[in-house]
Amino acid sequence: MIDTAAATAPPPDAARADGDEADDYIPLTDPDISGAEIEVLGRVLSTGGLGDGRMVRAFEDAFAAYVGRGHAVAVSSGTVATLLMLKGYGIGEGDEVLCSPFGWHQVQHAVALSGATPVLVDIDYWQHTINPEKAAALVTPATKAILAGNVNGHPAHWDELRALADARGLILLEDSSEAIGSTYKGRMVGTFGDAAVFDFSEPGVLLAGEGGMIVTDDRDLAHRLRYMRRREVEHRNTVVITRNLPWQVGMSNLSAALALVQLKRLPEILARRNLVIAHYDAAMASFEGIKPPYRGAGAEVVNPMLYCVHLGTRFTASGRKSIIEDLDTHDIDAGDYGQSLHTQQYYIERLGERGAGRAACPVCTKTADRVLALPLHHKITRDQVAFIVETLKDATVNTGAGAAIYL
Repeated sequence: MIDTAAATAPPPDAARADGDEADDYIPLTDPDISGAEIEVLGRVLSTGGLGDGRMVRAFEDAFAAYVGRGHAVAVSSGTVATLLMLKGYGIGEGDEVLCSPFGWHQVQHAVALSGATPVLVDIDYWQHTINPEKAAALVTPATKAILAGNVNGHPAHWDELRALADARGLILLEDSSEAIGSTYKGRMVGTFGDAAVFDFSEPGVLLAGEGGMIVTDDRDLAHRLRYMRRREVEHRNTVVITRNLPWQVGMSNLSAALALVQLKRLPEILARRNLVIAHYDAAMASFEGIKPPYRGAGAEVVNPMLYCVHLGTRFTASGRKSIIEDLDTHDIDAGDYGQSLHTQQYYIERLGERGAGRAACPVCTKTADRVLALPLHHKITRDQVAFIVETLKDATVNTGAGAAIYL
């Protein structure tokens, strides 16, 4: 059941009148932690065995069952999960991986870290996931895999991507670091790729402090990943480990215990967040020029990390920066959605202007310059949402562009 006690809290303006600035501040994210998480962490700390893997195995079993995959391998981060997933398939130097320049870039960085060449594919204008037609045009003999993400909770074009991967003999990999619990055509995210990764750090929904997970139905891949993850005591007499060097990137019992309780509480956590989203949707309805959040065909459940609005075409990246600064003066923590890979210096230097640079992915450039992330977490009240939206309206006027905002 959702705790509605917060709904009786005084509106932000009332808090400001009291001069309690600490209470005024509305952070972008705030972990949904209950007494159950605190209790289990205390139990793990008091019983020893921080690295014996018991809680990790329990979390892996529960997470595989939740997603609906045969195997789950827990590691230290989403980036490491993606890196091991690529290495598990033998992808590295000389190979190309099609991936998006947009979204949770910590995961996409793993392609470059693996030694493979990231081939950045422009995104769909509406749902901001990888564009299958543009991906097809970039396949070469060196292409080994497609890494597609469910950006800010919205599932990718999985039917088209699966058809492309099967037709070209490519491995299809799924980045679900931003979308736990979202569904597409009756299936949970994490079930569309040959393997998929999740991330358990902020601003995500299910938190373990830090951590990541690889899920797959491929038993042999799961075994390879476990050998690569870390050297276990029971592996010391096996021949297999002599062919692999361990990365030592396992998840601790503390992180796994926290994540296991969060997984059990996930329906409650999502319900709290969806209530805040409903408040945003209602408040945004009165915003002149607003459009409802886009939901593509087949995207039945969308669980975003952050509540993102998209500024009208009259806005630029500098205009968005001014809005963020204006919101900050009112103690509202807002931000962009991260600098797209194709505009980051590392990728410009590595891929050259044809593969990176602002002209390389024009749809992504246009989108990334205008996306604005607003606070989304369980502590936000209806009155705070109203305050955020009204302040945002004023901020858009202050930039000289009026209220031209599009979701």
